[in-house]
Amino acid sequence: MSGHSKWSTIKRQKGVNDAKKGLIFSKLARAITLAAKQGGADPDANFKLRLIVDKGRAVNMPKENIDRALRSAQGKLAGELYEVTYEGYGPGGVAILVEATTDNKNRTAQEIKNIFEKGEGSLGTPGSVSYQFESKGLILVNKGTSADETMLALMEIEGVENMDEAGDGIEVMVRPNEVFLTKEKIEQAGMQVASAEVTMRPRTPISLSEDKENKALKLIENLDDQEDVQKVYVNLA
Repeated sequence: MSGHSKWSTIKRQKGVNDAKKGLIFSKLARAITLAAKQGGADPDANFKLRLIVDKGRAVNMPKENIDRALRSAQGKLAGELYEVTYEGYGPGGVAILVEATTDNKNRTAQEIKNIFEKGEGSLGTPGSVSYQFESKGLILVNKGTSADETMLALMEIEGVENMDEAGDGIEVMVRPNEVFLTKEKIEQAGMQVASAEVTMRPRTPISLSEDKENKALKLIENLDDQEDVQKVYVNLA
């Protein structure tokens, strides 16, 4: 079974709240534009774009917002966009990876640095914490009428590496390049998929004291609230 962290639970609920406030739409629009610029505007031919578009639909992102972001990739409306990754440490030595999409790398780097420092953390150098994470495909499957029955059915699906109950769903881990293939197999078996993405999982999750954990979670939430940040990963247990 895969580990399930408190941040995973907070992040899922936070995604719902951010969607209500419209915050996530602007972040997804940037991600859609960049992915389309990099690999083309056809989601069926662009694996990365398809993941982001599916995520947008899952949080009820308006179709016109998605279409506008795709048009931006084909014109000059969006300007130059860059994918950047920041690595650092938070309270208690927790390792943090931050993925962002920005049109101004200097501005974003300074803002991320300030957030780390205000949260009793420190921004590190490239490679300082990334080795503590590994890329994985993550598929969230609805439990259905019986979590046990759903998990037994998932065990029969080729490509499923491990799984763990997570709130109202079941987190299923697969190889990053098999996300769509496994997702389709799960759906063909009659189960409902809530989301699918490529994520970074900690190789060795750590535990902190309650005080340090609360401070670390606050720092992580503040990083996630920064307008350019797409994803935040942490090695909290």
